Amino acid sequence: MSNLSIGIVGLPNVGKSTLFNALLGKRVADASNYPFCTIDPNVGVVEVPDDKLPVLAKIVKTDKIVPAVVEFVDIAGLVKGAAEGEGLGNKFLTNIRECDAIMHVVRDFSDQNIIREGSVDPQGDFEVICAELIIKDLETIDKYIDQNKNNAKEKISKKFVLAQLLKSELEKGSLAINLNLSDEDKLLLKEFFLLTAKPYFIVANVDEDTYRNVDQWRANFVNDSNVVPISAKIEYELSELPAADQAAYLFELGVQRSGLERVIQKAYDTLGLQSFYTAGVKEARAWTVPKGATAPQAAGVIHTDFIKGFIMAEVVSYDDFVQFEGPVGAKEAGKLRHEGRDYIMQPDDVVEFRINA
Repeated sequence: MSNLSIGIVGLPNVGKSTLFNALLGKRVADASNYPFCTIDPNVGVVEVPDDKLPVLAKIVKTDKIVPAVVEFVDIAGLVKGAAEGEGLGNKFLTNIRECDAIMHVVRDFSDQNIIREGSVDPQGDFEVICAELIIKDLETIDKYIDQNKNNAKEKISKKFVLAQLLKSELEKGSLAINLNLSDEDKLLLKEFFLLTAKPYFIVANVDEDTYRNVDQWRANFVNDSNVVPISAKIEYELSELPAADQAAYLFELGVQRSGLERVIQKAYDTLGLQSFYTAGVKEARAWTVPKGATAPQAAGVIHTDFIKGFIMAEVVSYDDFVQFEGPVGAKEAGKLRHEGRDYIMQPDDVVEFRINA
């Protein structure tokens, strides 16, 4: 499948570009201290952290490792009134529409040298952004309703009924992604291409002291399960260190994994993705599929022709693959399974597909 993208959004000067630079491990975005320093969105493809790949590579004796990836898009800072075109509003909203999910970056650091361009507090920052997305979505829904209100056939359609529900809920400040809809309505919802229908998570850019005491900080944030605390400044400094020094720096901070690793994994989870693996002398590789994908769909990620030619999938769980030291040992232990077209891929499957050429 093609790379799915996460749009990094937030008010100006909350640390979006610094975080983006850290994600890529190099300076590619202008992190100047003034609004709208990012005008055209920067795009970067980032590897998904994966401790399993080196283990698989060692077992199959290959030096080539290919991880799964997520695409991040650094989008210009939003200001209140963006839906009416304030600042770079219309361009900002268009860039969001082209992304598959949203990463809201909110400010929770106290550096007085960084201009607070509309930023008040983390929850308030998030609500300002959501309000602008809601306003834009209401324009979309109102336009559809206005165009079809005199169409007798369309007015009794399920899509029109859904539009009226969406209008009511958006006016209450609800995000479309959070509504409890039927599977049929979820499919219809996609036809509106709403900004608030995109999955999202929140990254709170915190001070170093807060980063060291993150559990205490979490208790003060609404819906904290959807929030990843990170110090963009620390992460950027960390990204510039040699790999050997990064572990020592993390130990000094008292954390096991860098904030960036948690952000990338959260992005992967938010997009509803999971990995499966192929492992042989050529390479050990992680492939990305949506959760719930079938074996033929997974084969199609490797090559689209594999969907039509699919015969079966030879599957070993990662744990069994490691325990029995590869496919031969797993087969001898009775842990290799032959799965057909209806098989639902499980996280961390190690697979070899049999294809009719």
